[in-house]
Amino acid sequence: MIAILAIWALSLGWLVKREVFRPTGARLAEAALAVPPGALFYRLDVGDQQVGYSSTTIDTLGGGTTIRVEHVFVLDVPALGKLRHTTARSTTMLSRALRVQSVAATFDGDLGQFAAHAQVLGDTVLAVAIITAGDSQTTRIPLEGPITLPALLPLRLAFGGELKSGRSYTARLFDPLLLTARDVTARIAAESTFVVSDSADLDSTTMTWVPLHFDTVRAFRIDHNANGVATHSWIDAQGRLVSAATDPGFDMERAAFEIVYENFRHRDTARIARNSAIPGPNDIVPLTALAAGVHGNPVARARLRLRRNDRDTVELAQPGALEPNAVPYRLPSHDTAVARWLTPEPLIQSRDPRIAAQVRQIIQRERSPARVAALLTHWVHRSLSRVIPAGVSAPSAVKVLQDKRGDCNEFTTLYVALARAAGLPARTVSGLLYINGRFYYHAWPEIYLTDWVAVDPTFDQFPADAAHLRIAIGGLARQVELIPRIGRLKLEVL
Repeated sequence: MIAILAIWALSLGWLVKREVFRPTGARLAEAALAVPPGALFYRLDVGDQQVGYSSTTIDTLGGGTTIRVEHVFVLDVPALGKLRHTTARSTTMLSRALRVQSVAATFDGDLGQFAAHAQVLGDTVLAVAIITAGDSQTTRIPLEGPITLPALLPLRLAFGGELKSGRSYTARLFDPLLLTARDVTARIAAESTFVVSDSADLDSTTMTWVPLHFDTVRAFRIDHNANGVATHSWIDAQGRLVSAATDPGFDMERAAFEIVYENFRHRDTARIARNSAIPGPNDIVPLTALAAGVHGNPVARARLRLRRNDRDTVELAQPGALEPNAVPYRLPSHDTAVARWLTPEPLIQSRDPRIAAQVRQIIQRERSPARVAALLTHWVHRSLSRVIPAGVSAPSAVKVLQDKRGDCNEFTTLYVALARAAGLPARTVSGLLYINGRFYYHAWPEIYLTDWVAVDPTFDQFPADAAHLRIAIGGLARQVELIPRIGRLKLEVL
């Protein structure tokens, strides 16, 4: 009898261990069998105006062993009398445990065109191949564990059993459009219900599609912060996005296909473009100053005071002169806190022999970080012609070094590659530049001395003046990040 009870206890313990303490991957693999195939469509709105649409399509392959997720992102932004069209697509292959196996992405917009293919090798390396303007290169990014994509985070939360109010979940995200990886902590903040249109009918009076039937959806609010921008998303129990908003930014709202796509396709594009033909004072132009036809250098500003969205006041100030001996280290930097800003990235080939040879010529034996930063700023400014490159492509540091021309994206990419090759931590940033009474898209580098300091080789500013308003850090397809963030941004120079 005792033996029987002992066997029963062991069996019960084994069963509890198997069911309660199963590895996350095993639980996900079982839950992922319930991932529903199908397509969802979203309006992208700024205020009350639709500026684009997005879709997500999920298919199961190989008897459910593989999940394919396709994302489409289309944006039409009016600027200077034209609609500026941006299209981004990605196809992600997931294992049954929702682990990313491969990603293929394309981007086509005013700021460049590229295709990227990424393959996860044993959860330790992400091999990324990039094709732009006929040039191909491969970068290997070390991984510390599984990664997920920003658009797949809701799926991971839902089927990982994380949808409980007050719970937090940290994930390593890789964005196939920005080609950057970052850690994000998502917090499940609340629970509510939404009414979502699931079919539509054509209104013959207005010739627009309107909701016909609705679904009531139970959803969970997910809060997370990405590069300083707060994002609030609502997802259902199947990990499907219901709505999302960024602050500042635009709104995403799930709706029937006709409401999302057909209404967008048949809108009055001529009127929308015409209304943007002549920007007013303090307006934001989603183009670089050069692309908008502005030539010459801006007047350097030591200080700039702004009112943002009629409520917040922002003070921007140019740093004082950077004393060469005030920086408490010599190059190359060995600071582990900024080590990620010393390594190569896609299109920033800081270990390429041509980049290394050029930086040795520029800095010679100089090892002061501030002096090296200044030498690089002046050399890049003198050596590159400020012209729009022939054929729109994503800037590659090696190609820019060869062609010696470009806009602010090319100046910034080459500078960052040269700085990292010298052992100086550097990163690309992007945002707005105030010039001739308006704000234009602009990119510039930041270098790490005792803190991050902006420099601008495009306009030979060391350090950069107060007319630079940073919005995004890092990333390749910055237009994808910037357009939503500046869509509802209103700035007034005080």
